[in-house]
Amino acid sequence: MSIAGLGTEIVECTRIRAMIEEHGEKFLMRVYSQEEILWCQARKNSTEHFAAIWAAKEAVFKCLKLTGRGGSPWAHVQIEFLNDNPHAIVRGPLRERMAELGIGNFLLSTAFSRHYATATAIAVRGSVG
Repeated sequence: MSIAGLGTEIVECTRIRAMIEEHGEKFLMRVYSQEEILWCQARKNSTEHFAAIWAAKEAVFKCLKLTGRGGSPWAHVQIEFLNDNPHAIVRGPLRERMAELGIGNFLLSTAFSRHYATATAIAVRGSVG
């Protein structure tokens, strides 16, 4: 296994809370999948979970060298939690970007407190399957 990229992100939970309060469903539907929304809303600390998923998506974008992009391909990256372990599902043109960079998968880690959420993504070389 070799590393093809590394991305990390930290976000203030109050920033995500403010976006949800200000823009409501429009913001949620632009950034999160229906599954992510339902998963976060079912959690006690839903704002912190929304922030952790935001950070995870940003970390994946950084692995794909998509920083400074105009507009965000939010819908093309979905973060799933299997047994509370994050996993990135990448679709559409970002899947093609993974192939261009030789990325087969991502290793993800997320963490949060009341104030901050953080995520780290490691892009691993291999076939895109």
